[in-house]
Amino acid sequence: MSKSVNPGPTGSDSTSKPPSGRGASTLPPGLVSLLDHAQHAQRLLPDAVCAYFNGGAADETTLHANALAWQTLELLPRVLRPLAGGHTRVHLLGRTLAHPMLVAPMAYQSLAHPHGEHATALAAAALGAGLVLSTQASTRLEDIARTYLPDPDRGPLWFQLYAQPDRAFTHELVQRAAAAGFEALVLTVDAPVQGLRERERRAGFALPAGVSAVNLVGMEQPIHPPLQPGQSALFDRLLNHAPTWDDVTWLRSISPLPLLLKGITHPADAVEAVRCGAAGVIVSNHGGRTLDTVPATARLLPQVVQAVQAVQGNVPVLVDGGIRRGTDVLKAMALGASAVLVGRPILHGLTNAGATGVAHVIRLLRDELEMAMALTGCRTLADAPPVVTWTAPHTAHHPR
Repeated sequence: MSKSVNPGPTGSDSTSKPPSGRGASTLPPGLVSLLDHAQHAQRLLPDAVCAYFNGGAADETTLHANALAWQTLELLPRVLRPLAGGHTRVHLLGRTLAHPMLVAPMAYQSLAHPHGEHATALAAAALGAGLVLSTQASTRLEDIARTYLPDPDRGPLWFQLYAQPDRAFTHELVQRAAAAGFEALVLTVDAPVQGLRERERRAGFALPAGVSAVNLVGMEQPIHPPLQPGQSALFDRLLNHAPTWDDVTWLRSISPLPLLLKGITHPADAVEAVRCGAAGVIVSNHGGRTLDTVPATARLLPQVVQAVQAVQGNVPVLVDGGIRRGTDVLKAMALGASAVLVGRPILHGLTNAGATGVAHVIRLLRDELEMAMALTGCRTLADAPPVVTWTAPHTAHHPR
């Protein structure tokens, strides 16, 4: 690891944490891959929390397909190519990043470790990874900005947003993010309703006392009129306030921050996003947590990239879902991604060792990416496009 990471937030007493087990700040022995982190975290987390973090929608077909699709892609190495001076740097929204990895927005990280989002922010900043903070974070956005922004090696800091029925509150939230130093907004567009997350329902998941979406305190809840006979509680009540393209236009009008749309899976929606002025799109199926049987993001990515480039070639396309190896990152870049977002593995590292665990996960991915580049003859990530090919699905391994 290139620099030490203090696992606790400012003012916390990290020495009071146990050396191992949940809440630890010391990396357990024997963790050499993201799969190791996942398996160890599963032993530490309560069953209900594990179901919440790791579960998907319905039969979890999409959840497993995401990881499987990256494995189905094969690498085609080139040899004897000049590699000296190579690097993993990429350019994204006017900035140069040390590598193309960002931490995906994930809610309630205090469920994984007492230091929650503070620990994730410290590790991400120290390892040069971008950070996308969830609206449903268990820590105030201003506190995370103060943790993340001072590090000179940090990547970009973005704020993920769900369009809320209370527009005045949304406006205030966006203003808070800009004032705190966040550099872009990420509007999640693929979850107007929650998916059928049956694994967490079977486990009886509920937020414990002391963990809540603190950035949403004070938001007015809509008042719904009584349903009339034959009306649907979903279509005639909950979806009355579902976001539309008009909300994208409105958000752009109230904030100077670049706006990216997360949850794009269809090329036509990617084109509409660009036409609405989105500064970037994120190919995502919500980690398989909303609609099941949506194709894997690896398979959707090339179509979205092609559609965006046909309209506006300099709009970045990012991708998440199932990234578990540095080879997956290389494959995503080869398919046209500008960067990738990493989700559940960050939570696993956080569970295992707080900031130290998160930093270890990012470092593993970075090291694996560099090795994969060297072994495929890629001096930079611009060399990546020719190194991948699809195999027949039946030759792929089981999901990690």
